[in-house]
Amino acid sequence: MWGFNLFKRPKLSGTQLAAILPLALVHTLGNVFTNMSLGKVAVSFTHTIKAMEPFFSVLLSAMFLGENPTAWVVGSLVPIVGGVALASATEASFNWAGFLSAMASNLTNQSRNVLSKKLMVNKEESMDNITLFSIITVMSFLISAPATLLMEGVKFTPTYLQSAGLNVNEVYIRSLLAALCFHAYQQVSYMILQKVSPVTHSVGNCVKRVVVIVSSVIFFRTPVSPINALGTAIALAGVFLYSRVTRLKPKTI
Repeated sequence: MWGFNLFKRPKLSGTQLAAILPLALVHTLGNVFTNMSLGKVAVSFTHTIKAMEPFFSVLLSAMFLGENPTAWVVGSLVPIVGGVALASATEASFNWAGFLSAMASNLTNQSRNVLSKKLMVNKEESMDNITLFSIITVMSFLISAPATLLMEGVKFTPTYLQSAGLNVNEVYIRSLLAALCFHAYQQVSYMILQKVSPVTHSVGNCVKRVVVIVSSVIFFRTPVSPINALGTAIALAGVFLYSRVTRLKPKTI
């Protein structure tokens, strides 16, 4: 879009690029760790562990943004994480590699969000969310492309896919659709991040995990136990509680 002048081309300084590079690095690591976890354990277990994102967000926001949450705010996060964990407890399969990868993705993704928020509010280096996310994505591609081609490149060639008994066109089309959907999700996520705090953003991600679990149950026609339904209800109640608690916080001038 920049090349065809469909979107205003940003004017970046060396200082801004240096500030964005760490964001691109943790963004890359966050996606890598998430996919590593998904490759080792069940989707439900990965999303159960990743439901702990708000706790990482609270900790990192206090460290880097000076946002110290009240005991009520911290307490309101407990039913969200607990509800998501309860909703997926019946299909969780523990594996140390998958567990540690999911925990690492929590740390890296929330570091990216908090540091991005810090960059957004820094008047000297501030830029709009679309530009920031676009630059992070380009840098992330440049970081991951060499490693991807070296380790996995041959596995995505038509010859290799055909030898594995896969439909080449189907694999490529589904990969393209998945990529477009994932990029759209990430871009919308950044648009939201510019308007809310990292903690609120991570709470919304917790709700997303409930949606992922429920969608997978519907798509794969997995039987739903009362515990799953109860966990979903607790998580949604926790989100409502959090929204009420944050409204009660005094506004700073």
